[in-house]
Amino acid sequence: MLKAIDKSMDLTSFEKTNNNLLSKDGILRNACTIAVSNNSSLVASITRKTDEKIIISIVEQSSKPFAIFECKRVGVEEGMKKGPQTIEKAKQGAYVARAVSSLQKVRVSSGDLYGIIYKGNNVLYSQPYHELLAKVVGSDDAELLQRFILTVGVVSNHGNWFTSEDHNKELKVLAQSYDWLIFLTDSGITEFVEDLIINPTTEYEHVKKAFLASYAPDKKKNQFTKVQMNINADEALLKYFTDNLRHIESWFNIIAPSSGNVRQLKDEIKTLKLKSWEEIL
Repeated sequence: MLKAIDKSMDLTSFEKTNNNLLSKDGILRNACTIAVSNNSSLVASITRKTDEKIIISIVEQSSKPFAIFECKRVGVEEGMKKGPQTIEKAKQGAYVARAVSSLQKVRVSSGDLYGIIYKGNNVLYSQPYHELLAKVVGSDDAELLQRFILTVGVVSNHGNWFTSEDHNKELKVLAQSYDWLIFLTDSGITEFVEDLIINPTTEYEHVKKAFLASYAPDKKKNQFTKVQMNINADEALLKYFTDNLRHIESWFNIIAPSSGNVRQLKDEIKTLKLKSWEEIL
């Protein structure tokens, strides 16, 4: 792949990795990093597959993101009602959310939530939090954007975080930390499992096969993780999400901000995506 783009891109500053985009067993590596430099990475993805060929896209990705999504998953041991590490996961998420971005949350004496952000030259800028977040996202001011990262946490219940209406202390910790906290409902995850694993139609049968193969007694390699996915299952999953996007959005509740919605989050990410990051950074 690197040889294929060598004539169209200067690769002297990049070091090749040992990652394989696709194994001989048909296992795909999601967002496969094929080379790295000090400031960016080259990431390969399969965009289309036919019987005769595979179309691959290679993009240069900045080492500094404008947004991060972090899923906090906690397992529940047999006989337990709640994952024993839930509070540890909450603290980990809170640390990440507060450490990566220059925009921080503070409580003032009135109890109101304010935001504070470093603007360069030892200048701190403060405003009511949600107003400041909207101002930063909509700004073209490089000093505001250079160290800013929109933080999005994703949680689901499974007996650990309770519900979007009934926040336990762990969920409150996360809601206080991320810019956005999204809750995947039980009905949403149940529908996903029903549609793709328990009773899939013919077009999604590869998803079920990959899932079952990953937990068979004689399995050779896991084919159903966030990093590794059977190529046929990956294609089926992309089709499922593309065909059902609007409905899948209804699987999620917004916990923080309390007045937020999925459309607003998508608009903020789109606004950030369209900024001139090469000039800003």
